[in-house]
Order: sequence, then structure tokens, then C-alpha cells
Amino acid sequence: MSTTSRLNIRRAESAVRESKTLDFKRSFDPGNKAEWPELIKDFVALANSGGGLIVIGALNDGTPTQIDVAAVLNLDSATIADKLESYTGVHFGDFDIAEATRDGHTLAVIAVGAITDAPIAFTAPGTYIPPGEAKQKTAFSKGTVYFRHGAKSDPATTADLRAFIDRRVEAVRKQWLARVRQVVEAPPGAELAVIRTRATDAVGSPTEIRLTDDPGAPVYGRLDPNQTHPFRQTELVAEMNKRLPAGGHINAYDVQCVRGAHKIAAKTHPDYAYQPTYGSQQYSSAFANWMFEQYQRDQAFFLKARERYAGRA
Repeated sequence: MSTTSRLNIRRAESAVRESKTLDFKRSFDPGNKAEWPELIKDFVALANSGGGLIVIGALNDGTPTQIDVAAVLNLDSATIADKLESYTGVHFGDFDIAEATRDGHTLAVIAVGAITDAPIAFTAPGTYIPPGEAKQKTAFSKGTVYFRHGAKSDPATTADLRAFIDRRVEAVRKQWLARVRQVVEAPPGAELAVIRTRATDAVGSPTEIRLTDDPGAPVYGRLDPNQTHPFRQTELVAEMNKRLPAGGHINAYDVQCVRGAHKIAAKTHPDYAYQPTYGSQQYSSAFANWMFEQYQRDQAFFLKARERYAGRA
């Protein structure tokens, strides 16, 4: 678990009031369409305001409501992203769902990241009919933009938009200064190259790179395949079984079927597989992550891979 996730859980377990970055919800049923609009409004308001937490299963003072939050904990963050996109036309997927415990009761914590390029506006109205009522309600209207004001999600004010622009300008300024510093501090004779990274460490250095078999690609250093592709097949199976639930355990044949069904090999996917001069193929953490993501989307992923592989054999 990341440090950020642990801090979010601690905050959900100890907070005694709502705030600009924390919202308590008595309950939420993902299967009830009428309950989504109000929650989507809070997601958008938090994202526009710099991010925050929504805690399901607690009163406004943090007291647990003792409801079952299993359905929320089982939600895929992609489902939330799809719901939000249906009302905004924006694909924003910076959501993380975690479990917290308060006074012996389980809470569901949904962490919402910050949108950085432009505030999210609603392109469709958030209308719904509450259970047991006949009159339609509106959580938000088309064309509105929401921000957090204290413990509430409200339509944007000029001050909200100005604050958003100020945050954006400051972020760009810091980025520019960092790039200028790299140029100024480069040693004599050095050449600067622009490299697109997918992940960085605490000081901004790349922790992941994309491999390619393009012979014309520039070389920036020889990588140790034992670090970039640390798993043999047996170790890969063990790594996957650590991540998968009890009913999803796999074996070496499942990996073979995935490789065959999806054409995973050192030549076709150097970021996933490496073939040493001597010995069996080695696999990267990216390959393990990809298989786990596929399983999360479809728990029949490995079964389907077997069927596809058997059909080709």
C-alpha cells in the first residue's frame, strides 16, 4: 500500500468533521442509478478543487452508520470514470478505493485526484427520482462547474476559477523552472534529450521506461534484464497468485496460454518479455500488471486465454 493510501485511510478513520477535501456519506448503493448523480457532483467538485476523499458509511461527524459497504469496495475505479464521463464528456480516472475501519466498522474510502488542465464541466443534467418519491430532483445542470466550498459542493464562483488558474500557472512555472535548471546545470559537451516517462520516484527521476526493438532508436544505456524483467515463468506464476484472489489462482499453463493467445513474446512485446541467450524467457512487472488488470476487468480472462490458445493449437 502506498504512503498516500495509508494517509487517506488514517484520515478517514480519525476525522470528526467534513471539509473542503473530505466528505462523509451515510450510504451508497452502486446498483441504484438514482444515487449516482449526487456522488458524481461531489467527485467533480473535489477534482476541480485539488482532490480529496469521500468516505462511505459514516455520518457527518465520522460516526459509522454500520451499513454494508462491500459493493462500494468491489467497485472498479473504471466504473466511476465511465459514470463521470457520461455526464461530462471527460475521461478522468484518478480514483482509488480502499477499506478503512472505524470503531470496529468497515468504511469505504474513495480518493479523488486533482484535474490539472481545465475544470470539469457537466455536459448533461444530473436528474434522478429518489426511491419512494414521484418528483424528479436535479443534482446538477448542464453547463455548470462545481467546486468545494467548505463541506459542500457548490456551483463555481469567479474566485474558484481564479484559484484554479493560479494553481495551473504555478504548476507550469515549476515545470519550466525545473527544465531550465536541467539545461543550466548540464556539464559542458552534454546533449539534452526529451524522454517521455510513465512513472517517477519521489525526486522526479524515471522509474519506468518503455523498451523497443527499433534498431534506429537512440541508446541511453544498457539495461540489466534481471532488473527490467525479473520473473522467470515459475516466479511470474507465484507473483500473480499473490495478487489474485483465492479463486483466481493460475499455473504455468495459464501463462503459456496468455502468451499464445495474445502473442506475447520478446520480439512482439519487449516491454513484457525478454529472451536471454541462454535459458528461458524472463518477464517484466509490466506484464504481471497487465495480466492483473485484464483479470480485474474480466475474471474469465485466463479461461478465455485457454480457450483461444486451444483453438489455435
